[in-house]
Amino acid sequence: MTSLHIHTTHPQVRNRLKRADGHLHNVVAMIDEGKPCLKIVQQLHAVEKAISAAKRALIHDHLDHCLEDAVRAQPRGSRAAVAEFKDITKYL
Repeated sequence: MTSLHIHTTHPQVRNRLKRADGHLHNVVAMIDEGKPCLKIVQQLHAVEKAISAAKRALIHDHLDHCLEDAVRAQPRGSRAAVAEFKDITKYL
């Protein structure tokens, strides 16, 4: 049996993904209804932003809780590398 792997940000990530799911359902409905392309693209952009924000939050959470635990016993330079990696992930 596997144990649950839950962090404090998981509810926020879940909410962002549910928001993206709602936007995506709207996009499908808009296509079915023949809505203008501009409006559809705007909704798709909202889907992308919500998913991107969820991904970024999950990556930062992993860095904060999983990788930080792994390098805690390492020299300070290793910790600085994790902090730098976290900073660079905003460009994902």
